[in-house]
Amino acid sequence: AMLDPDSGLSLTIARIVQRLKGSSLHSQLERQARVSLHKPEIKLESLKEDIKDFLKTSGWEKKLQNAVYSELNVFPSPCHPAAPPEHMKEPLAYMRKAQGSWEKRILKSLNSMCTELGIPLAQKRPVSEQKELLNKWNEMGTDEPDLSLFRPVYAPKDFLEVLMNLRNPNYENGEQPSFRNHLGLIQVPLKVKDIPELKEDFSELGLNIGQLGIDDSAQVPPEFFENEHVRVGQKVLAEQDSAAAQQYVRQGCPTALRADLWALILNISNQPEDILYYEQLKSNVIQHDLLVDSLIYKDVKLTASNDDYYFVFEDYLYQVLLCFSRDTSVLEHFSYSSATPPKSYIRGKLGMEEYAVFYPPNVYSVESINSFILSVAPLCFLYHEPSKLYQIFREMYVRFFFRLHSISSHPSGIVSLCLLFETLLQTHLPQLFYHLREIGAQPLRISFKWMVRAFSGYLATDQLLLLWDRILGYNSLEILAVLAAAVFAFRAVNLMEVTSLAAAE
Repeated sequence: AMLDPDSGLSLTIARIVQRLKGSSLHSQLERQARVSLHKPEIKLESLKEDIKDFLKTSGWEKKLQNAVYSELNVFPSPCHPAAPPEHMKEPLAYMRKAQGSWEKRILKSLNSMCTELGIPLAQKRPVSEQKELLNKWNEMGTDEPDLSLFRPVYAPKDFLEVLMNLRNPNYENGEQPSFRNHLGLIQVPLKVKDIPELKEDFSELGLNIGQLGIDDSAQVPPEFFENEHVRVGQKVLAEQDSAAAQQYVRQGCPTALRADLWALILNISNQPEDILYYEQLKSNVIQHDLLVDSLIYKDVKLTASNDDYYFVFEDYLYQVLLCFSRDTSVLEHFSYSSATPPKSYIRGKLGMEEYAVFYPPNVYSVESINSFILSVAPLCFLYHEPSKLYQIFREMYVRFFFRLHSISSHPSGIVSLCLLFETLLQTHLPQLFYHLREIGAQPLRISFKWMVRAFSGYLATDQLLLLWDRILGYNSLEILAVLAAAVFAFRAVNLMEVTSLAAAE
């Protein structure tokens, strides 16, 4: 049953009011309103209107607008009031089930690693070790612990296998001929956009519109477009309006403005309480030793140290990821994600709910740590203050990146992206698609790791940031599938010549 628009709207409003009630913005607004009572221009007979005007002129109304806009971007559209709560997370039962068993598998892998190595999942650090860690907090990269025994929890190809085996139980009898002719690896019938719909959604990427980073357009001297675009960008920043910033970055961000524009879109201002929160996470890292710390260490060493761009940020990466693994506020995001936070049981109390502890405090273990490193590293180019870098990453994670690691039917979820990629390729380059499939080089086997990492590690950083501008601008990850298909189209002539997966790679 469709909601009538009014009740849907009032549900959304009620939910946002509820969300903002506990926020620091709410208490700041109250404080400002109280302060304003002492101002001469506020009259008793027109109290309500005067206070509203005051909040408008002093910039607080804009802050409230941005907070509401931010909530609307993150939260799912309201379900029917009678729908059970798990439907808000993921309406398809078979997707919820698949996500559940994938999580169990990862947790089992972690637990068996603990048993093999005789290491607890979490323990308090001895005081001497705490002091040492505190002293070298800014140069953790100099450490060389022996991590040869730790193995990665899973690789992207394991995850792809799981997605390839997804089936909708209602369609097993092949009643849907139209879907059966999908020759790709993903065999679930989800609705993905076709080219006309994509053209409409991504209209600002039309060939007739200037894009920053592609300055070879013949009609306009490139420096003219760039100067004008920078001027508009500065105006958007001066206005401090999240919605305007989101619209603006669809054409790409000037390098000098990107850090501020992204923070505005994600509604992050690095207030004193945010800095304090980061410090609390840091002290938790210093006091407790988690098994996952060693996995983070190992992966940062493997990823960053071998990367010409990222090795300079090694210390930042440790700081952000160790703090992130302890951040319980990320658990809130499970109210609208198909995932559930991993639980572990205190020794000997298996299965008794009151002894269950979230381990790590956050979802960390459930995902490939390597992907995390690759999603923090590019942000290090933009933000040099650890607490700000941390908040930006966390917000990017709960808005976008978690969708690349969990099984869901969401249009930005990894399953839909894989299907969108395969459908675009099969529809627009059928010969190429068929050729690659015949030689055992299914295109998705090549593009999956690009998409699951949002192309980080595959594009030069300046290009990657231009791509991420669009993710923020459209509040969607669909652009990743479009880009993956475009890369194949770009290389189509050469790919028609290859005869093996290795050659195609």
